[in-house]
Amino acid sequence: MSTDETAPDAAPRVLGVPAMGLVVLVGVSGSGKSTFAARHFRSTEVISSDFCRGVVSDDENDQSASADAFSLLHTVVDIRLRRGLLTVVDATNVQPRARAELLAIAKANDVLSTAIVLDVPEALARERNRVRPDRDFGDHVIRRQRRDLRQSLKYLRKEGFRKIHVLDGVEEIERVAIERERAWPDRRELTGPFDVIGDIHGCREELEELLTTLGYAIARDDRGRAVGAHHPEGRTTVFVGDLVDRGPDTPGVLRLAMGMVRDGDALCVPGNHENKLIRALKGAKVQTTHGLAESLEQLGRESEGFRKEVLDFCDGLVSHLILDEGRLVVAHAGLKEAYHGRASGRVRSFALYGDTTGETDEYGLPVRLPWARDYRGKAAVVYGHTPVLKAEWVNNTLCLDTGCVFGGRLTALRYPEREIVDVAARETWYEPSRPLGGETADGPTERSDAVVDITDVGFGDHGSGQFVETEHGAVRTNGASTLGALEVMSRFAVDPRWLLYLPPTMAPAPTSAEAGYLEHPTEAFAWYRGAGIGQVVCEEKHMGSRAVAVLCRDAEAAERRFVPGEFGTVYTRTGRPFFNDPVLQAEVIDRLRAAVTEAGLWDRLGTDWIALDGEMLPWSAKARELIRSQYASVGAAARASLPAAGTALAAAAARGLDVGRLVEKVERSTVRMEEFSRVYRRYSWDTDGIAGLRFAPFMVLATEGREYTDADHLWHMAIAERLAEADPLVRVTRYLVVDTTDPSACASAASWWKDMVDAGGEGMVVKPLQGARAEGGKGLTQPGLKVRGPEYLRIIYGPDYTDPDRLEVLKDRGLGRKTGLAMREHKLGLESLARHARREPLWRVHEPVFAVLALETEPVDPRL
Repeated sequence: MSTDETAPDAAPRVLGVPAMGLVVLVGVSGSGKSTFAARHFRSTEVISSDFCRGVVSDDENDQSASADAFSLLHTVVDIRLRRGLLTVVDATNVQPRARAELLAIAKANDVLSTAIVLDVPEALARERNRVRPDRDFGDHVIRRQRRDLRQSLKYLRKEGFRKIHVLDGVEEIERVAIERERAWPDRRELTGPFDVIGDIHGCREELEELLTTLGYAIARDDRGRAVGAHHPEGRTTVFVGDLVDRGPDTPGVLRLAMGMVRDGDALCVPGNHENKLIRALKGAKVQTTHGLAESLEQLGRESEGFRKEVLDFCDGLVSHLILDEGRLVVAHAGLKEAYHGRASGRVRSFALYGDTTGETDEYGLPVRLPWARDYRGKAAVVYGHTPVLKAEWVNNTLCLDTGCVFGGRLTALRYPEREIVDVAARETWYEPSRPLGGETADGPTERSDAVVDITDVGFGDHGSGQFVETEHGAVRTNGASTLGALEVMSRFAVDPRWLLYLPPTMAPAPTSAEAGYLEHPTEAFAWYRGAGIGQVVCEEKHMGSRAVAVLCRDAEAAERRFVPGEFGTVYTRTGRPFFNDPVLQAEVIDRLRAAVTEAGLWDRLGTDWIALDGEMLPWSAKARELIRSQYASVGAAARASLPAAGTALAAAAARGLDVGRLVEKVERSTVRMEEFSRVYRRYSWDTDGIAGLRFAPFMVLATEGREYTDADHLWHMAIAERLAEADPLVRVTRYLVVDTTDPSACASAASWWKDMVDAGGEGMVVKPLQGARAEGGKGLTQPGLKVRGPEYLRIIYGPDYTDPDRLEVLKDRGLGRKTGLAMREHKLGLESLARHARREPLWRVHEPVFAVLALETEPVDPRL
């Protein structure tokens, strides 16, 4: 705001208004709005309330026609803005409601709005109205309007005006000049020729190769880094965005691109990845997925000044570019014709992300509408964002993202020649969420919701394995493991429609420092305490076989969500049927379904199906052959050989030979072999059909429309107890809540564990009390650490593992690989349950499920 004290010959004040947009004049009656509009705008550009009142009533002063007059005014404004014409509204506009309606029209047409306030003294306005015969209202009207105007000045910015010009007094109004400003994307004067380059994603070497192929000379700094590129024929590069993330050298790509833009050799539009990087560099909390973590790590090695340059560069990019007199439009994700040259959040979102439905596809990526299929605009639209195998024109649109970072190619369009030039990726820098070519430039390919093919589980042409994006980061499997998993899944698994989840492996507690122990609760409590977990629950570890039970209330539920004609299933950690006998399986399922009914869980949880994770006992119910071949055979051999060895040693001693140490060793081995045999016998008992079987559930995995990884373990234990009360087939799990920061509580829990294992128990599992999604100071933490008793570990490490020398060697066992595997499988398990709860397609659920199975085939010490 300025004053009237400026000299008469002062330079005019220049007011910028959009060449295509809305200008709202704001001022009391008599402030000179109509005169101002006539002086600075064409008559066709000005829509006045007085004129509209005259059109609908033949009397510009007929206040009874005001409603119809403003209805006409809004209609004309809407039509003009839709047609891309500058529109000036001449009315008092001193009340917020009047301005709000105009702003809503501008927003609907994706144009910017400017307010020009003519603020004259109240006395002058009264004087002007008195000399006009058509203004017969009293002074109180001017007073009220001026009061409204003064109040409005504080809120114009919040209302949504992009620019606000306040002209204070007659002299300032008289000294104004209007400058029409083109929209930032409008660079029609640039006619090229251009080289438009698709998504680079940190692939600097490929970018340098492509620029060289296109004829550019690359400039380098004293460290040999590419800092610019110039074409001898004056061609200009246009980057379609997504310079960053996923690839090996995001800083190098930025340094080169920014240098070219700075030197006038390139233009650039932002991609969705730049948009997210901006927020991260500004300190916003964002998920560092889809390659952002790599960019931040790479940029972290650069100087603060360089990072500031990157932020300024990315933050200054405009949503799209209109080039060559409007014949060429470049936008990262494309742009339909109605948005060309417009400016709004909706336009920017379309340019960055495409026309999305708000849903996600089978790969967790936004579902995009096939805007290119319906495009009929005159301008050629060149874009990227959606990887395709080959750049092909569709209705005068061209997608240049040929997946360089995913092992495809980096592609450029020579314009106006319309020549495609590309170079091959040096290697696959980042595994794609969607197989390259899974979506065409004309929109996503159609697929049956119930079909899973080999590409859904990531076993591509080169056997590169899977790369699964989860809420807690990406998880990758290798090709060999994926191939092994494919064999298991195709030959042995239950019907895939049941497989909503595979349980992760469980990491053991850190190796104990206690004498005579390999595992001890003290280390488990210390580990969680160090991870920022204050409360844990210790659950009895059953010596059985892991089993997932999926149970349906009725046939309708099974047909709707799983497999018609079946009521449930019970499967193993690797997705195989738990019972070979279908009759026994059906009986177990019926008993568990009845227990759920008796416990009232269908109604309590609002579901007609439920998935439970637990242990099926006894161990011999599933592992009888393993016990016979791997454990019982060892015990039988020892019982046959050790007495014979003792007899031979006794005879040697009778002959005067010194065999005392050997006798002691045989006696010690005999005792330990008996201890070894007692362990596996304790976990084996005879069953007759369902008689003798027990199922110990410890977690509700999912029901219709939700999963329960966010529920604390006391809730899960309470559900298990209700089931146990309903049917003796269900076994209760003993548990204890422990404060990891309380030494006495930890010591008491350790004593509880010792009493349990001394009585023959396997041990316990220590879990964060708050549930499977528990996070500590460093994010997602291990869902559980197993602490096995010394007697149980005899069948894992051998009868004599407690010998001091042997135990000392075992304490050097490396747990890192097992711990990492457990966490990766845990992330995948959380992801598969979340996808199933969201009713995502079967192949989307199977992506993380299959990855768990693939990880299970990776080499890890099975004793851990």
